Formats: sequence, C-alpha cells, structure tokens
Amino acid sequence: MNTTSLNNIFLSFNNKVIVVIGDVMLDSYLWGSVNRISPEAPVPVVSVNKKENRIGGAANVALNIKKLGAMPIICSVIGNDENGKKFISRLKSNNLVYDNIIIDDNRLTTTKTRIISNNQQIVRVDEETDEQISSIIEEKLLSKIQNTINNYNVDAIIFEDYDKGIISKNLIDNVVSLANKNNILISVDPKKKNFNNYKNITMFKPNFKELIEGLKLDIDKNNIDKLPKLLTNLRNNNNIESVLITLSEKGLIYQTNDSTHKIPAMLRDITDVSGAGDTVISVATLCLCSGVSNKNIAKISNIAGGLVCEKVGVVPIDKNQLLDECLSVLT
Repeated sequence: MNTTSLNNIFLSFNNKVIVVIGDVMLDSYLWGSVNRISPEAPVPVVSVNKKENRIGGAANVALNIKKLGAMPIICSVIGNDENGKKFISRLKSNNLVYDNIIIDDNRLTTTKTRIISNNQQIVRVDEETDEQISSIIEEKLLSKIQNTINNYNVDAIIFEDYDKGIISKNLIDNVVSLANKNNILISVDPKKKNFNNYKNITMFKPNFKELIEGLKLDIDKNNIDKLPKLLTNLRNNNNIESVLITLSEKGLIYQTNDSTHKIPAMLRDITDVSGAGDTVISVATLCLCSGVSNKNIAKISNIAGGLVCEKVGVVPIDKNQLLDECLSVLT
C-alpha cells in the first residue's frame, strides 16, 4: 500500500452512510485521587475532582463512524429518565442524529459509572435492564430502520449487540432481509444471546471470548491453530462472507472465502481496552464499504483497535492519528 492509496481510502469514508442498530449506553466517569483507606471498610476513598459523561455501546460505534468522516444513524431505545436526558444531550453535543432513538417509559437507560484514580478503574457501577423490548417498541424501531433505508443511500448496517434487550431474532431477520434486498452490507458485533441468529451477513466480528462462548468450545488463546477451520465452519453454516476475530494482545484474525490473515498486535502502552471492539468494527466496516483488500482491512483495523487502548475510558478513534499511524506502518 502506498501513500496515495491510503489517503484515498480515508477520503472515501467521507461519503458513506452507516446505520448503527443496538444497545446504547451512557458512560459516566468520576475522576479523582486516592490518598487513604476508608475507616468504615477496607476500601479506598476517592476524592473526586472531575465528572464526565460519554456515550457508549452502539452510540460509541456511531461516534467512531462520525470521527472517521462518515454519517452514522443510530437506531435504538432508551429510558424516559435522567440518564436518558444526559445521553441525548451528549448526542447533540457530538452532532449525532438522534431522530431514531425511541424513548420507552418502561425502560432504564443503560448507564455504566466508572470511578477512576491515577488512570485506573477502582470500581464500575451498572444501572441497566436486559429485558427484551416489547413487541410494540420493536415494531417502532423496525419502522424507523425501514424509513431510514428508504430515505438514505445506506452503505452498511452495523448490529452492535450488548445483550441488553434491543436486538431480537425477529429484528435481525427483518433487518437482514431489508438489507439484502437493498444490497446493503451488514456487519455484526455479537454477544452470546443472539450469536447464532446472525445469518446471511457480510462480516461477523466477535472477540475471542464471545467466539468460544457462542460456539460452546473450550480453546486456549495461546493455541489458536484450530481457529481457521472453526471460522470456516461458522461462515459456511451461517452464510457469512467474512469473520474478524479480535484476540486482544494476540492481534486479530480476518477470514474470507479467499484467505485467512493473522495480524499480530503492535507493541503498545495499553491503558484501557474499553471500547476497542467498537472502534475495530467501525473501521473494518468503512474499509469494507470502500473496497479495501482483505489483508489491509485486517491491518488497518488492528492499528485502530490498538490506538484507542492507549487512552483511558471509552474514546473514539482520531482519524488523523489513525491515518498517520497507517502511513508510518503500512507504506
């Protein structure tokens, strides 16, 4: 790959429209310092000096898409609560479209509060429900997805599944049918519940833990020689064009009908792996839409995932930083 081709790839992101379907959440942060242990219990006392709210889950995927220059459209459900209002506020401040966010009076907005001292998580507190959305809400969500496909020239749909109840087999089947009829690429970041419900799709991107749980296998990450054959079977059984497996410190594997590419992780100062999978599926999907070769999809995605791990908390990719790193490493 040369400088011109890389620059052209990154420029091509700018005219893409990506629909992101899945579980959104509010990531709340309390930053502080620890100077003593509580007299009430053997736990650290964090003196908070900063509070911050970010958008997470499927919304972080959308933010990554936007930071890469494309247009994301989020389709999801939140609660009619204070955290939901904070979530919408963060969408507005990031100039993200929120017309397809449905507010459900009977639902909590998924919120993860992280308490951090000296760039390390002390504890995380989750407020959430994983109950399936009602059939009425699901119909509303499906209607918004269909209207979006009718009104925009959609290049790809990303299912960002966190097993919080937004995505069901019925929703998957309907959206996949719509996408295939309209020649729209489909990428999936799965969790356990719907793992085997994603069929007839373009790209499947579980991490290693999700893969072995979904396939009900017991494989050690240090012995991944069996993975290529397993991925071939997975693709053939579910009619999946490509599978991308993230292996954290081991890098990633990207397999299609034509090839299997094992890309080792680059040496980095890893601070926080939160949100790295969101970045990988965002970058890989845009590369897929832009006709990037299989090997280079794997290489660029691997670099992107590593870069966000150098930062604390859930953060989106910086397009210029990613391009500079790709120019340095790949040309």
